[in-house]
Parts: sequence; C-alpha cells; structure tokens
Amino acid sequence: MSPGSFKKPLLALNRIIGHQSAKNHMTKPKIGNIAALDSDREEKKLKKALEQRAKEDEKEEERRSFQQRRKEEEERALSTDPPEIAARYGTKTSDVLVETDSVQRLAANPDNAGKQIEFIARIHHIRSLSSKLAFIVFREQIETIQGVVAYKEGHITENFVRWAEHLTAESHVHVKGTLQTPPEQVKGCSIHDLEVLVESMHLVVPVQEHLPVDVFSIDHVEMDEDSHQLESMASTRVRVANRLAYLRTPTAQSIFRINSGICSIFRSVLEGHGFIEIHTPKLMPAATESGAEVFKVNYFGRTAFLAQSPQLSKQLSISADFGRVFEIGPVFRAEDSNTHRHLTEYTGLDLEMAINSDYHEALNIIDDMMKSIFKGIYTRFRREIEIIKTRFPHEDLVWLEKTPVFTFKEAIALLNESGWTDDHGKPASELEDLSTRAEIRLGEVIKKKYNTDYYIIDKFPAAVRPFYTHPDEEDPRFTNSFDIFLRGQEITTGGQRIHKPDVLVERMKKAGIEPFGMQEYLQGFEYGVLPHAGCGIGLERIIFLMLNLGDIRNASLFPRDPKSLPEQKAEVVRLPHPEADTIRYAYDFEHGYPNLEMPTVEKLIANYGDATNTSWLDDRYHVWRHEPTGAAIGYAEENGYALVMGNPLCDPRQYNIVIRDFLKHMRKQKDLRPLWLLVSSEIEEILGSKLGWRTLSCVAEERVTIAEAKKVAKKERQAEDAGVIIKEQPIDEPVPEELRKRIDKRIEDWKAGRTGRQVHITEVRPWIDMEHRRYLWAETKEGEIAAFCVLHKLSPQNGYQIKFALDFPDSPNGTIEALISASIQMLAKAGVQHVTFGAGALPEMVTGGNLDGIRAKILSKTYRTVAQQLKLVQKSEFREKFGTKNDLVYICYPFMGLGVSGTRTLIKFFEDEM
Repeated sequence: MSPGSFKKPLLALNRIIGHQSAKNHMTKPKIGNIAALDSDREEKKLKKALEQRAKEDEKEEERRSFQQRRKEEEERALSTDPPEIAARYGTKTSDVLVETDSVQRLAANPDNAGKQIEFIARIHHIRSLSSKLAFIVFREQIETIQGVVAYKEGHITENFVRWAEHLTAESHVHVKGTLQTPPEQVKGCSIHDLEVLVESMHLVVPVQEHLPVDVFSIDHVEMDEDSHQLESMASTRVRVANRLAYLRTPTAQSIFRINSGICSIFRSVLEGHGFIEIHTPKLMPAATESGAEVFKVNYFGRTAFLAQSPQLSKQLSISADFGRVFEIGPVFRAEDSNTHRHLTEYTGLDLEMAINSDYHEALNIIDDMMKSIFKGIYTRFRREIEIIKTRFPHEDLVWLEKTPVFTFKEAIALLNESGWTDDHGKPASELEDLSTRAEIRLGEVIKKKYNTDYYIIDKFPAAVRPFYTHPDEEDPRFTNSFDIFLRGQEITTGGQRIHKPDVLVERMKKAGIEPFGMQEYLQGFEYGVLPHAGCGIGLERIIFLMLNLGDIRNASLFPRDPKSLPEQKAEVVRLPHPEADTIRYAYDFEHGYPNLEMPTVEKLIANYGDATNTSWLDDRYHVWRHEPTGAAIGYAEENGYALVMGNPLCDPRQYNIVIRDFLKHMRKQKDLRPLWLLVSSEIEEILGSKLGWRTLSCVAEERVTIAEAKKVAKKERQAEDAGVIIKEQPIDEPVPEELRKRIDKRIEDWKAGRTGRQVHITEVRPWIDMEHRRYLWAETKEGEIAAFCVLHKLSPQNGYQIKFALDFPDSPNGTIEALISASIQMLAKAGVQHVTFGAGALPEMVTGGNLDGIRAKILSKTYRTVAQQLKLVQKSEFREKFGTKNDLVYICYPFMGLGVSGTRTLIKFFEDEM
C-alpha cells in the first residue's frame, strides 16, 4: 500500500479533530484545568487508604516484633538455665517428630495413674497461677487433659514455667510427663480423673497467626442464670464464619465421627441386604424433581443442572438390572431458605430396590437400617455423645422394637384430636402437606402416647409428592409413599416409583416437566423395568435431630446456605510484591522514612499492570517516576509528542494525583504534547470528565476468561498428528543458554520472512524481566523449534499476557494454536483466571467524551476506511478462536492536541518495516 492512499482519510481526520492546518505542531495544546484533579473526596479516600495500610503494617510489625521478642526471651531463658534443664523445653526446629502415645488411649483409664506418657497435642488453653505454677489444657481431637507445669528444683525452673505460660494457643507441643490423679476432678477437661505432671515440653509446630476466634472460646458454654440451661458463647454464624476453629473443637470432632459412623452402618446394613454402591452424576440435563429450585451451570456453552437428588439415576440402575443400589453423595437444592433446618448442599443417603409384590418390602429394609444406625451409634460412639451433650444437652433417642406406622389419615386424626389448628384456626387437612409446626406437634402427641421419638407416616397425598411417585391403587388421591420422622421432624421421604412409561409421561406433563428433556430417563422405562421403591435420607438432618444440635449447620462440615460463598471484594486482592505497594510507599514517603527505594517498574507491572504496560520495558520508552508514591508512567517521544501508553502503574486510588503531577511535569519540563493511548475506562473518565479531553476507542484488550476459553481441538489434532511436542520451561529454573540461542535463531528466521507493514508497540525481546515471564515452545518430531510463546505476568486482576506467540517458518499446521492452547491450560493449572492477548483493533470506532454530532460521524467513517485498508482486524479474528472478549481501551487527547501531524505520528509509531 502506497503512503498516498492514506492522504484522503488523514485530511478528513485533520478537519474533524480540530485543526484547519497541517501546521498543528506549531500550536501548543491546552492540556486542561489540571487543578480539577484536586478533589477533597479523592484526597479523603486516599488518606483513608494510607491510614488503613499503615494499620496493616503496624499489625504486621507487631506480629514480627512479638515473634522476635518471644524468640529472644526463649534464647535468654535457655542460656541462663543449666544445660540439663534447658534441654527440657524450647522450640524444636527439626520437622522429624518421634513416635508418641495417644492421649485418648492412655488417659482414658484412671488406672494408668503413675504411668509415664509422651504425646504430641495442641495447646487448648493456658492458666497461669504464679511464676512457679501454670496449668495447660492439651487437646487431642475429642479429648482434653490438664497438664501441670510446676517449679521443681533441679528439674523445672521458673524460666521453664514462664516460657510455657506464654506459648500461643493452638500450637503443637511435644510433651513428656507422668499421669497422676488430681486432688479433685478436672471439670474443665473431658478427662476428669487424670492429669499430666509435665517433665519436658517442646514447641514443634508454632502458630504464626492467631485464629480470629480461638478454639477454647468458640466451644465455651455457660449456665444461664434464669433458665439454668447451658448457653453457647458463640452463635451458629460465628461457628460457620470461623469454621476451622470450630472443627478443631472436641464437640465438632465428636459430631463428625458420628457422621462417619452413620455412613459406615448405612453401607454395611444395605450390603448385608444385597445392595451395591453406585456413584451417579451430579450434572443433569434437566431438573430431577418438580417444586424445587435448581442450580444452573454453564456446561460448555449449554445449560446443565446440579442434581437435586440421584433419583433418576437410581431408577435407571434398576432398569439396568442392578436390583438393589445405594449411594452416599452430595445433593443440591437452590432454595432461598435461611432456616435452621435447610442447606443448599447436603449429603444424601439414597437407596433404590426392585420389589416383588409391595413397596413395604423397601420400607421394612429402611426401617431396619435406621434402627441399626441408632443402635450402632449409641453403642460405638457413647464417648462422643457424652462430649456433645456437654455443649448440646439432650436425652437419648427412644424407639420401639416394632416401629409404629400411621397412615397419613391416621396421623392427621391424631393431630386434630390434640386440638391443633394452623395460623388461621383451621385443623389439618388429609390432602395437604404438614407444616413444620404441625410435624413437631404431631411428634409430641406420638411421643406422649407411644413413648417413641421414631415413627413412620405412610400413604402421603399425591399433591405433595414428586411426579414419579406411584399412586395408591385404591385411592389415587394418595400415594405409595412414606416419611420417616425423628423427634417430630421428617428425616427421609420414600416410596414406590411409577415404572410404566405412559403413566410417567402423563404425570410429568401435569407437573410442568417437559418429557422431551428427559428422554434418557424415559428410555429406561420404555426398555422395561420392574416395580421398584426407595428413599433419600438427609445425613445432616439425622445428626442434627439425633444430637439436638439446634441448627443443621452444626452437622455439616463446611455448610452451604444461601449466604455462603460471598463475592470477593477487590480490596482483598493480595499484591504479588507487597514491597512495591504504592500506597505503602506513599505513607512511608509522607512520614519521611529513610533509605526509601522506589519499587521497580517490573514489580509495579506485576502488581498493577495490564498488557500495554509491558511495552515500557522497551528501550524506546521513557518511564517517569512519581516521587511521592513511587508510581510510574511510560511514554515515548515522537515528533514533538509524548505518546503515553496505558494506565499509570499505581493503586487506582492514586490515579488523580499521579496524572496531575505528570501533566504538570509535561507542561513545565517538557515541550511535548501528550497523547494518552490504550487506557482503561477509569483513566478515560478522569481525562475526559475532569480535564475535558476528547476520547475515543478503536482498540480493545482482547481477553480470555480461562474457565471459558474455547478449544481448538481440530488444530491441536493436526499438530499432534504431525508429531509436534509442546514443552514448558520450569518456572523455578533459568532458561538454558543453548535453548535461548536456538529460539533467537528462529526469531531471526521469522523476522526475515515477514513482509509488508507491521503494527506493533514493542520489539520482540523475550529475555527481559524473566522473573515475571513463562516460556513454552513447540518442537517438531525432528527437534526443530516450530513456535514460541512468552507469557508475561500482569496484575492479579488481569492475570497474564500472551506477550509473544510466534509461529516460525515451515511449522506444521495447527502448531501455533496448539501452543497457545497449551499455554492457557498451563495457566489454568496454576490458578490464573484471566489471560490477555493485548490490544487489537476494532472494526468500528467508539466515540467517548467530548466527541459528538457530525464530527463523531465523520471520524467513525474515516476510521473504518483506515481499518479496512490496513486490514487491522486480522489479528483479532485469529484470537477469537480462543474465545476472546473485547475490553475497550481509549485514546485520549486534549483539545487542539492531535490533528494530521499527531495522526501521522501515531501511525508511524505503530508501524515498522521488518
């Protein structure tokens, strides 16, 4: 393309941008009212950020100081004690631990008094009585035992006692001592009749940071003076928010041992009845039940659902002639219910079985299994139950040898006979479901009349059952289904399923479920399936009711409810280089800290940068540094212009003051007209709204969200078939010199093969800032390097840039696509969420601030002409294979600040004959 072909669009561009003469380089532009960047509101925000960072630094310094002080105190104490005593305490630096005893095994028997014991445990609580006596509660899972650290001449010094009483709770210590009978029972520990007389103690795993809530406090209970009931000092929300601390408590340890025990008994009982364990998919093509919300997920561009239950898969297993199946697995319910009884994810104990004549065959097996669980838990986990009762008081379950089974009609009659009415004064209906309040009242009636916490209600109304529930042949208003109750609340729903396909389709339509979306499910019935029945039991529901835990969240390891998984705020993003934090630097500068070193540009890019900022590492860029903040701005000098590239490298809250001071520098120190290029909407807003600059966008950062990256399977297969192998340089190893030479040679081959006009903003220099780069390359089966990819680390929000992706001459088809795909997959494994290819041209221009009317229309038309002539979007079309999405970046310039001269300068800057 000849230079003359640009003349017409450039002259048009000159007229509409604001200059009537090509002599615009003689005119000094108006940068705008820089004072507009002085904002009290912005200053307050920045001051608050500085103060917050100062508090964080102060807290961190206190932590380091505390650790250093403790270390010095320990060294001083050890140096003043005789060697034989100093050997009895202190910090062990070796990670090799000796084999020790179990506190649970040795201390559980009072007859072990006088026995030597050696164990590793956590420090649960420390109580100091004097300089010569301290009591330390040691914790090992469900057990706590008191340790006595007492002065004893020639054995235990005051230094030893003081060292021990200043240890941090939750640290692991290695203890040697003697079990002894305490003067009186130790009520504050689970082991009452024994204590440990400590003879030596060493810190083996220190706690670097205090837990927000310590384990002792989160498990602490006190007696209420009025009700005389034990009250927990920590709410359920506190226990959920500080889950790790709660899970360490003996109470939680006991709960989840029982959780494990229930699963074990469930499994063994059913295996004894001829069941086999299956594992069903949790991603479903359609909702599995009517009347409950479902979680939708993106499944490769299609919609899938998290399974509300394994119901359909269980039934298909019966169709596949498995006979009897069970599963223990997650169940998902997207119900926005924040009650003490509901979770959005829970563990289901599910079973399904073929039946011969009646669904009560299944009911009898389920009943036997439930009573086996009760018997097994109370027999095998009595110690754990007693520990739980100290925090959640309750009576043991009561059940009968022969479980009472009531029809739904009989249960309603019992409830109504007791005088129960709903909130509107009406008695319970035989055709409507029971409310929670009604269930609890019915449980009280049955407990009083039959002396049982465990019973079954059969023949539920059809209106309150899923579409697949088999109707009662004698009265279709009811179904062959049942609920099992514990302490007046339902723990499982089960019954017979419809096995005739025509009846099933009819019921699905009535329930509003489209049969077309359930073809795989229906096929199992069309191929023939025996009558079958089963149930689904909520594991957490059993534990919650059995142990009277008050809230079902106490029965879930990491509970999920509608308030779980809150959105992460941007403020919590951790900078890769805290030492290059410009907020922290500004605070230190303001307070005159000596010997301050400005953060390097390379580290600033990793903290705050986007793809454009990486170009500053080229020699043709100047980097201006802002002394008060350590921030950086990169620009190139060209034909009397300062071509400023990308956002300032600093905390966004400092943009105003950094831009203000940079423009003042341009005005006073440099005879350069600033053109600010490829900036984010935040900078465009500052320059356009506050300074009145004209802004437009004809370029976008082409980004890929790694989780949504598209596959290039066909290209990858082509490369694989050609014998191409993708290799990756280990991140913790330097790139071998021999490999660098091989790649450099291929880069020269690539440059030699390039023809025509090339648009770029950086030179191909792969071996700079290698600390923040990752390297992958492709080799042919002959060992020739066929393609090369350089990834550059950006800010945490932006992930990585595909800085260079070079397809060398004569590479096999699909090589570069396979290499880029491998690079994205490698970043995904490293936990990176975003990758950008860098800036790419848009097919149409987008006008921003202070450009409107006829001027904007003509400018858009002119840009379209230039873009078509230069074929600017070709690179973007290639990148679209990987699922790129455009994130607009802007060109900003002051009034009277561009014109033909500036336009030519931009084009010349981005071009290079290679």
